Amino acid sequence: MRENIAGTTFCEILKAGYPQAIAWIRGNADNRQLSGVVKFYDTPYEGILVEAEVYGLPEIQENETSGYYALHIHEKGDCTLPFDQTGGHYSRNPAPHPYHSGDMPPLLSNHGYAWSAFYDERLTIAEIIGRSVIIHAKPDDFTTQPAGNAGEKIGCGVIHLE
Repeated sequence: MRENIAGTTFCEILKAGYPQAIAWIRGNADNRQLSGVVKFYDTPYEGILVEAEVYGLPEIQENETSGYYALHIHEKGDCTLPFDQTGGHYSRNPAPHPYHSGDMPPLLSNHGYAWSAFYDERLTIAEIIGRSVIIHAKPDDFTTQPAGNAGEKIGCGVIHLE
């Protein structure tokens, strides 16, 4: 008999496939091939489950790059090109980077494709509706203020109720 642990619960939530909120990601003018979806699920715990699936991330040819792309929730849900109206990283309480509520684990691209799922107790579905999910051109360094030196905003999607 399987033990009822959080990981088992999260797998069941993802398998059921009924997110409470969703953001459809599209690329900027230089990354029109970029697309994807970020889904947000309620959990029986204090936080939410986030699932991201992204296609068409730029291929990285440089030797010293990792294939990582920063992923953040930004304050405003305005994905008008060139994604410069999204505001800063969302944060429920004032905090330095990388302790904003909207600072999320990076995406790891494999031939332009990334899939990720994680649990986050710093967010609720209600507080992220109308905000944006941003994919940046570079990895987050988790140090530089105010936003981790993550570079250009190459992907954007507005979070809305599903």
